[in-house]
Amino acid sequence: MANVQATPSSLPASSAALTGAVSLQASQGVRAEWHRTGAMLTYRRWSAVMIGLLLASAAVVVLCSQFGAVPVRLADIWAALQAVLTTGSSEVSSLGTAGVIFLQVRLPRVLMGFLVGSALASVGVTLQALLRNPLADPYVLGVSSGAALGASLAMLLGVGATVMLFPLLPLFGFAGGLFALVLIYRLAQAHGRLPLHSLLLAGVILNAILTALIMFITSIMEPNRSAGLMAWLMGSLTAPGYPALAVVVIYVVCVSAVLMRNAQVLNVLTQGEETARSLGIDTERVKKQLYVLTALVTGAVVSVSGMIGFVGMVVPHAVRLTVGSDHRLLLPASALVGGMFLVVSDTIARTVFAPAEIPVGIVTALAGGPFFLYLLLWRKDRMT
Repeated sequence: MANVQATPSSLPASSAALTGAVSLQASQGVRAEWHRTGAMLTYRRWSAVMIGLLLASAAVVVLCSQFGAVPVRLADIWAALQAVLTTGSSEVSSLGTAGVIFLQVRLPRVLMGFLVGSALASVGVTLQALLRNPLADPYVLGVSSGAALGASLAMLLGVGATVMLFPLLPLFGFAGGLFALVLIYRLAQAHGRLPLHSLLLAGVILNAILTALIMFITSIMEPNRSAGLMAWLMGSLTAPGYPALAVVVIYVVCVSAVLMRNAQVLNVLTQGEETARSLGIDTERVKKQLYVLTALVTGAVVSVSGMIGFVGMVVPHAVRLTVGSDHRLLLPASALVGGMFLVVSDTIARTVFAPAEIPVGIVTALAGGPFFLYLLLWRKDRMT
């Protein structure tokens, strides 16, 4: 079988730290996926998939922006965008009621949902590669609970505001998420390996402890604040402002860029840490860096959306079955599909019982819970 060499048609997203031998090892590791999907990952194929997903994402954002307690027609969306671009005004007199609803309520909510879904899907892909476990997910492992605990503690102490225009709430979420991730890793690791049963057991135990701490914080809050905290914890994208949206954009874009630079490294790590070390990769440094980044972006999105589960598990598997396991395509494709998935889920949450809304975390849990059981049974069948 001929070795796969780097050509001009290969993707330019490989990490600069990798040598030609590492690229060759990654190519051999995903060759079975190329045979299964019927195509090697070339620049043309990468571009075709990404352009298709970008167009689909734009269509989903526009389509879902029309639905809600007050429907917004496509003509109203077009008129509102034209008014903003030509006059720069966002007043009701120039936009109309439907235009104001679209620009000040519906659009920031849809965009926030897309960013949160993209971040959670990217974190899921990264954790599954690092832990070499298809059940790895920030929600199942307790990372989301840790981030929620950090954000809840910040709300309790009243330090979730900004210092020198920098929001502190995402940093508290980052600290809680990183603490949970490190603790899970230490609890589940045995002789340099992460057994599936240990990982799931540690995740269940940690989730229970962190949830109890969150409930304790809720119980000692003032009643009006605790009610808002409970609604937030179940997953909520209600009416985010553009400043909060801008902060999340910075976190998601920066972390996603670093993850993409390490896509080829993730390809090699899926083959095992011994293989990666033999090819000159400093696995401990890479793992620490990626763990910190996943905790950082998880804390940022949980601080604005609450705990939204199973996005990081369902989406990567669905995308992997479609485009293969090469992380140079799997990472960005999962990010776009994750964004679309959460936007559609949020649209269902705010329209199925309109004008009342249900937490979007309930919708994703109803979709991801059965999928989690399927994966667990599938792994059990493979081991027997």
